[in-house]
Amino acid sequence: MIQLFFRKFASQKNERQKNNILDDNEIIEEGILEAMGISRPAYEEIQTIIGRLPSVDELSTLMAMWQTQSGGQGLLSWLKGQPHSTERHEYLENDTEPQSKEIREPRVRDCIDIARSLFDGHKVEPAGASAFQHRGDAIYMVGDVSELFVDSDYGRRFLHIVDNPISLSDDYETAGYLQLILDSLQSNGTIFGHCRIGAGGLFGTLLRCAAPQRLGFDILTCREVRLDAFLFGERGVRFVTSLDEPHEDFFLQKLSEARVNCCFLGRTTKGRVLVDGMDFGSINRFAQ
Repeated sequence: MIQLFFRKFASQKNERQKNNILDDNEIIEEGILEAMGISRPAYEEIQTIIGRLPSVDELSTLMAMWQTQSGGQGLLSWLKGQPHSTERHEYLENDTEPQSKEIREPRVRDCIDIARSLFDGHKVEPAGASAFQHRGDAIYMVGDVSELFVDSDYGRRFLHIVDNPISLSDDYETAGYLQLILDSLQSNGTIFGHCRIGAGGLFGTLLRCAAPQRLGFDILTCREVRLDAFLFGERGVRFVTSLDEPHEDFFLQKLSEARVNCCFLGRTTKGRVLVDGMDFGSINRFAQ
């Protein structure tokens, strides 16, 4: 929706420039951003979404969209949940798997069957300390998104791929760095807890986080990554965490200062599991 607006606005702007009605892009001073209620991290996120410097007019319209569509969510966290430009971003790892190109990407409906195949009858063990505490809390994935999925439970048990096409070692330095940051944020009460993504990928980790409190989750996937890689891939150093709304801006600010990427996934639910609006069933179906 945001990208559609910016494409339309850019088209109108180009037409006005042809008629000498508009000069080059306006330089937006810090004081103007502050008066509009736009923080520096939010301004940088807007640039990432549209792939260029926005104008004051564009920002004014964007703020109006946020006020009507956010449902009370903070500006920066709302922006984090928006689709980004089609360019490849820094948070996507560059590794590829030769076999992945030969495997058809599943639809969300197909992922219901995959999830039931992986977890129904093999119910997940709850995480030792729940990263999810209350219904309606924000869920974030912290760390760079990996597009690798062949070397995973999904690859072995659902796709029946035995041989690992590539061999990668964990980035222990990155894992330690993210762990240190998240431990600090948990100790000061910013986040409720965190869990590293492992067996079962993001989906399996979300189940482990939700199981202790019998909560569910309602998430949106990243359209820049294959659906099965995003949900079931196990490579890369990533963590799942949750927090309440008053702490979101501080959380995002600290990650930005630490130069750590994150992705807003969605929110916890009373017990239903939903992905891109598709109902996967109750948490009780997957968790012990």
